[in-house]
Amino acid sequence: MNNKVLVRIAIAVACIVMGSIVIAQDKPPLKVVINKALAAAERQSLLMAKKYEDQQGRLPRTFENGKDVSSDSRWWCSGFFPGVLWYLYENNKSAELLRYAKLYTARVEREKYTTDNHDVGFMLYCSFGNGLRLTGEPAYNDVLLTGAKSLATRYQPQVGLIRSWDHNKKLWQYPVIIDNIMNLELLLWASKYSGDPVFKQIAISHADKTMQHHFRPNYSSYHVVSYDTISGQPHLKQTHQGYANESAWSRGQAWGLYGYTYLYRETREQRYLEQANKIAAFIINHPRMPKDYIPYWDFDAPQIPNTTRDASAAALIASALIELSDYVDQPLSRKYRSVVEVQIRTLASPEYTAAAGENGDFILKHSTGAFPMKSEVDVPLTYADYYYLEALTRMKNKK
Repeated sequence: MNNKVLVRIAIAVACIVMGSIVIAQDKPPLKVVINKALAAAERQSLLMAKKYEDQQGRLPRTFENGKDVSSDSRWWCSGFFPGVLWYLYENNKSAELLRYAKLYTARVEREKYTTDNHDVGFMLYCSFGNGLRLTGEPAYNDVLLTGAKSLATRYQPQVGLIRSWDHNKKLWQYPVIIDNIMNLELLLWASKYSGDPVFKQIAISHADKTMQHHFRPNYSSYHVVSYDTISGQPHLKQTHQGYANESAWSRGQAWGLYGYTYLYRETREQRYLEQANKIAAFIINHPRMPKDYIPYWDFDAPQIPNTTRDASAAALIASALIELSDYVDQPLSRKYRSVVEVQIRTLASPEYTAAAGENGDFILKHSTGAFPMKSEVDVPLTYADYYYLEALTRMKNKK
């Protein structure tokens, strides 16, 4: 081999090495990504807070067809924007964020008396729960305990679950949706705070029966399971927001993952840890999960890959996996963290994070609420922002 060939080889190798260095330099450390994402989120959320400040009782819901969509506290998502502000305050103890967090949290307080739906946990624990955690405000205890008592009224011992919905009684005798697993955290808190074991007993019963009847052998979950009120056994299993009764609606899978993860944290029951890991395996290893781990709105949607993603499901999965990574062995923990890193880098990119003042002042783009009803499709959603900020905060605090 002559000298000219050797020189060419050396130059080629040098180019490859230098290219690798450039690529590495183009990928900032994850903590830098997280800090920038938090700063961007604060800018957007303060714009949102100021926009609705003088609109008495209103809370942001989405931005659809170029228009702001808000709600009063009755909408199931009412607790998420206050929760967003609390997470921002946790990361930046500014007086302005604290004032807005308290202001919007107060707008949800009347839901402590709500007994006609199961979403009291979402409404109150995301708002007052985070406020209590960060400030220790004594009055927040009373709100949460009253709310837990209201939620517990929806439990019927003969069924062993908390009823989700009261409508469509011609079809559903006693409907329970997978989302309901998220509301048990309020009951577990109430049991610890009050010393009353009944709250925990209700939560455990609901979690166990959901584990028994909501999940298929591959650990995907149904969206809606309706129970016979006499036998307490399922009489109908179907979807409401997913593609089909036997499909895997992405956010539904995320609710289950998140729910059994915190259930393990609160109870240390091994069956919940095993359930969370099996759900995680279904989600992460699914052949139709994109490489960036931002799932399509349903894993079985027929239009894949030409259909919408769901950033809210991704944010939920990320937040759950960060916590779950603390409860498993090192190889699995590293796998979970690697998935989360890809998700956070993707969600924090311009593809998913809105520019300042755009996207109706929401943080994330490209979530899907109810695709079959053509409602909230490829829009920002307040719960996507909430679980995204929770994931950022949890990851930031990891060593």
